[in-house]
Amino acid sequence: MRDLQLTAASRKSVPDAGEEVSLLSAYDEENSSNLRRLQVRVTGMTCAACSNSVESALMSLNGIVKASVALLQNKADVSFDPSLLKDEDIINAIEDAGFEAEILPDPSTTCSKPRGTLIGQFTIGGMTCASCVNSVEGALRKQPGVKKVAVALATSLGEVEYDPSVISKDDIISEIEDAGFEASFVQSNEQGKLLLGVTGIASEMDIQLLEGILCNLKGVRQFYFDRMSDDLEIHFDPELLGSRTIVDEIENGSYGRLKLLVKNPYTRMASKDLEESSNTFRLFTASFFLSVPILFMRVICPRIPLLYSLLLWRCGPFQMGDWLKWGLVSVVQFVVGKRFYVAAGRALRNGSTNMDVLVVLGTSASYFYSVCALLYGAITGFWSPTYFETSAMLITFVLFGKYLESFAKGKTSDAIKKLVELAPATATLLIKDKDGQVVGEREIDALLIQPGDILKVLPGTKLPADGLVVWGSSYVNESMVTGESAPVLKEVNSSVIGGTINLHGSLHIEANKVGSNTVLSQIISLVETAQMSKAPIQKFADFVASIFVPTVVTLALFTLLGWYLSGVLGAYPKEWLPENGNYFVFSLMFAISVVVIACPCALGLATPTAIMVATGVGANNGVLIKGGDALERAQKIKYVIFDKTGTLTQGKATVTTAKVFSGMDRGEFLKLVASAEAASEHPLAKSILEYARHFHFFDEPSAAKDAQNHGLDSKSYRWLLDALDFSALPGQGVQCFIGGKKILVGNRKLMTENCIAIPDHVENFVVELEESANTGVLVAYDNNLIGVLGIADPLKREAAFVIEGLVKMGVNPVMVTGDNYRAARAVAREVGITDVRAEVMPAGKADVVRSLQKGGSVVGMVGDGINDSPALAAADVGMAIGAGTDIAIEAADYVLMKSSLEDVITAIDLSRKTFSRIRWNYVFAMGYNVIAIPVAAGVLFPGLKIRLPPWVAGACMALSSVSVVCSSLLLRRYRKPRLTTILQITVE
Repeated sequence: MRDLQLTAASRKSVPDAGEEVSLLSAYDEENSSNLRRLQVRVTGMTCAACSNSVESALMSLNGIVKASVALLQNKADVSFDPSLLKDEDIINAIEDAGFEAEILPDPSTTCSKPRGTLIGQFTIGGMTCASCVNSVEGALRKQPGVKKVAVALATSLGEVEYDPSVISKDDIISEIEDAGFEASFVQSNEQGKLLLGVTGIASEMDIQLLEGILCNLKGVRQFYFDRMSDDLEIHFDPELLGSRTIVDEIENGSYGRLKLLVKNPYTRMASKDLEESSNTFRLFTASFFLSVPILFMRVICPRIPLLYSLLLWRCGPFQMGDWLKWGLVSVVQFVVGKRFYVAAGRALRNGSTNMDVLVVLGTSASYFYSVCALLYGAITGFWSPTYFETSAMLITFVLFGKYLESFAKGKTSDAIKKLVELAPATATLLIKDKDGQVVGEREIDALLIQPGDILKVLPGTKLPADGLVVWGSSYVNESMVTGESAPVLKEVNSSVIGGTINLHGSLHIEANKVGSNTVLSQIISLVETAQMSKAPIQKFADFVASIFVPTVVTLALFTLLGWYLSGVLGAYPKEWLPENGNYFVFSLMFAISVVVIACPCALGLATPTAIMVATGVGANNGVLIKGGDALERAQKIKYVIFDKTGTLTQGKATVTTAKVFSGMDRGEFLKLVASAEAASEHPLAKSILEYARHFHFFDEPSAAKDAQNHGLDSKSYRWLLDALDFSALPGQGVQCFIGGKKILVGNRKLMTENCIAIPDHVENFVVELEESANTGVLVAYDNNLIGVLGIADPLKREAAFVIEGLVKMGVNPVMVTGDNYRAARAVAREVGITDVRAEVMPAGKADVVRSLQKGGSVVGMVGDGINDSPALAAADVGMAIGAGTDIAIEAADYVLMKSSLEDVITAIDLSRKTFSRIRWNYVFAMGYNVIAIPVAAGVLFPGLKIRLPPWVAGACMALSSVSVVCSSLLLRRYRKPRLTTILQITVE
């Protein structure tokens, strides 16, 4: 898992290997580096119609490129052009739509840039044509420290990737101005954001002191202090300031009067979710305890003469029971139920309808009818039945359903909570003097760690950040990332991952990745982004929800008119009417039941709840999923393409044989080959070098460690010969001069192009190697072929079983490789793959993917290297081995964190189980409405006298949402399939 970078990349093409990977792509709709991404917390949404209203309001703004609203998380994910819109415009649009909005901490910036670089955005004035763009880009590219430049004429914006240690943003502005244009800095992709809790604020003077310190602190861009919660939010320039510097300056500047506590943004968001759930529960309990007396008066009191006589006692124009019911229900209707009126009013002002509108219609109809019946009876003496209990029970059941939804939704985010809990809370910072000597220690918050900090890690504690070991040795438990239970030895120069556990010895580590750049933070960001994503199947649900409420209101009106006119025309007897009732009251109860029971909440929850649970379950099983669309495609996979090296094999090549075909001594032969390969970085070269070293120094066990720490200059490699004019020939091998004679190490093509004859007995030996899954490496010296090396890359132990398991699941495995066909065929035979595509270049792997897609088949690709990236991006579902390269991981839809092929089966199986659950969710959501609406409308009443009173309809409505959420929660019981089960192997 070295230098692992996880990115929530969208579906995009990745250039072929050898082609420059543009980090600052051209200005386009979704992946433009000129766009800004913002996440907003939206409060007040209750159903899919609400989320559609928010999306519509956002998309109507000029400058919005993409807006996705997640009902379940109460969040909106917005991509927009910052030159056309401000954050405040987005907030205002959401609030105008009738909801509350709050900007959340910036999502992790994901990029594949080298460590230590920033991407700055600049406004450039005075450009009039493409020639101006070229002038600016040309001027900046010449500057040292500038990595990439992209300038957009249409928006007058430029983005520059640069090394802040070499060139500053002020220097960039000066260069643009020297080129004849105006320039100003807009923002950095790593603009820091810090959330602090402040203690010690006792008066207005303390607030002014805090503001004065921040105003005088160079690098602070903006800040906001919440006087209600004493929270301080600071945006700052990471080029000029570090988070720890800000905290120290405030505490020192206030002479210790103000103390600061760093707040984790994920913890803050979780506390808000808990607060919302608690508030809903309080409203439910209040409504419940007010409704119980009403039901008691309606059901129990008539059976108790004394109590019933008290209720019948007339007090003014009404009976005492009427006064009590009216008073209790009024509190429930307008105090407890105020939130429904507010939300319904917002929706109607925005020209939309949602669940709140249905609730308000149903409860208001029963409440105001009951009030009118009382007043009519007081005036005329003709007393009609009242239905106050209907209104109260409806609100109670709706609140109960909302509480269970919020409780269940909290359960679906357990994966993120568990990941957040893995992060250490504090760290021990070593303080050094100017000579580099440790002069003290300081306990700091882990969120205040800065790159370059030297941190002390004691046995049994969590590593506070990603970094390198600079002192000490110990074993570290990395199972939380890699899934491997065996501890890993960490010594000087070893990479470590924040959140993993140091088991034995003490370590000093140098932090090199902090904040959103750590592996753990990127995993959290990836899981959160995936949970917010929408699967294509949800578009249908969103469409239905958008027309659902008007349709239901129309059905309710038809129900009311149908029953009323039928009664007036004598289509049914008066005996059906309630005591002292009339046709209108009889019809109204059916209409209210239709309005209440038909709620679109369950429909809107069917897909996102299942996706949230699935992504969390996947993360717990080492399979990171980048979105609901990836889940939907994965369940339809027909072909899975495997790269060979590093995917099916272990990626650790070893020399299996060395045969000399000249009179040269084997030791001299290996010395020549090792000397030629010493300057190469190819994995095969390293295996040859190690094999030769062991041949010469097999009695020096410390040599490997010495070489690792000191490189080839160590004593264990001084036996190598001097190689001159070294050159690596891609796809062929290497060549150089040793002792004035040319040496070639490579494949047949290299020998043929240099006119080196390959005798038949040598060719036969190489063919034998290839047919036994070895790669034959030929060696020529002074224009004569002198020997052959056989190199093998062992298969992963689970490879053959996984391939057999996929076949039994109905998935066709295919192997692609750049190796020769004989070696590839031999490997394929061992694992059981019949479809082999060998000797393909990196671009050819993508061509294989496209050829399989032509028939409409869904194709998955499993790979680990940069050369696999085009195929991973071209495939319908890309699966990157977790120990692979950053670019491969970015191009994929799934990341197999444990680097185990068994997780390919897990990924496909989980996606199938998830969409099976989503289909069941739609059955629950639609089944309630398809069956219950006709019953609520009274279809069964004429023949069977079966009807649904409004309060029973309210209970059914609440249960529909709860059943969908609970159905999704069943995915939490998912267990990854065992190969023994798939292969039907009996283990004795």
